Amino acid sequence: MKPGLLIVLSGPAGVGKGSIVRRMMELSDRVVLSVSATSRPPRPGEKEGVNYFFRSREQFEEMINNDELIEWVEYCGNFYGTPRKFVVDEIKKGNIVILEIEVKGALNVKRLFPDSVLCFILPPDFEELEKRLRGRATEDEDTIIKRLNRAKEEFQVIDKYDYIILNDTIDSAAKRFMSIVESEQMRTHRNKEFIDKFKNV
Repeated sequence: MKPGLLIVLSGPAGVGKGSIVRRMMELSDRVVLSVSATSRPPRPGEKEGVNYFFRSREQFEEMINNDELIEWVEYCGNFYGTPRKFVVDEIKKGNIVILEIEVKGALNVKRLFPDSVLCFILPPDFEELEKRLRGRATEDEDTIIKRLNRAKEEFQVIDKYDYIILNDTIDSAAKRFMSIVESEQMRTHRNKEFIDKFKNV
């Protein structure tokens, strides 16, 4: 069995992270999306335990105090964080766990899990990002401007990631992503037991 893997996925709002992850999950039944906790209210159609674990600010702060999160961050006025137990359990099963989180949280995860793989999703250009963000029609103008300005900040730390993945189309981006996953799973340091079998022939 190939080893479990922790993939940290970031990218600006509107770049298509969720669509890429859904396509990845169609390509492999070993791809598991870690469900984050958040203090923001659910959007239309979002479900508890599927899109997020929705918590009040007080409940979220309690999770922080109890060390139940791998990472957490306050982003655009709301808390977001990654529950620890789910991630660890899925990696032990040999699954590919994807954390879809923003850049500060991603860098925190890398410090806690040095073997994790950081991937940053990019649009073809900034104009396309704005077009996609506005096309969602889920946020007011002030929020859109905040997200675009935040994207410019996020672009400044791209070089701290292991890979960039261009999202020109969902299918091509998902295939690029899967190629990265398969390559990382075959790294020698992740397959010591398998390699030892041949060393001891």
